Amino acid sequence: VQLVESGGGLVQAGGSLRLSCAASGRTFSSYAMGWFRRAPGKEREFVAGISRGSITDYADSVKGRFSLSRDNAKNTVYLQMNSLKPEDTAVYYCAQSPLVWVKVSPESYDAWGQGTQVTVSS
Repeated sequence: VQLVESGGGLVQAGGSLRLSCAASGRTFSSYAMGWFRRAPGKEREFVAGISRGSITDYADSVKGRFSLSRDNAKNTVYLQMNSLKPEDTAVYYCAQSPLVWVKVSPESYDAWGQGTQVTVSS
């Protein structure tokens, strides 16, 4: 199993970024997908997830600003991040879960990407 994130970078507050996560190695449509992030000095936290059936769930801190989608034909999920804030600065990780529904617990995910840095300047 391989998950490869892309799309991170440096952006000013109020700007947008779109992260992508390309998966390979097993049947993509059979897995829920999630995004987590880890800011310096903080624990990893759930950001957003999408079930096999494309039902989404978001952390309260990103609701209304982030949007998660999946393209099963391309084995890819996309995290559209709008109205970015300095507190969104973190390394963002894509993860895959064999469970049907989205879970916020990292222990529910059995495959992880290497992460992509997102930095939002004020």
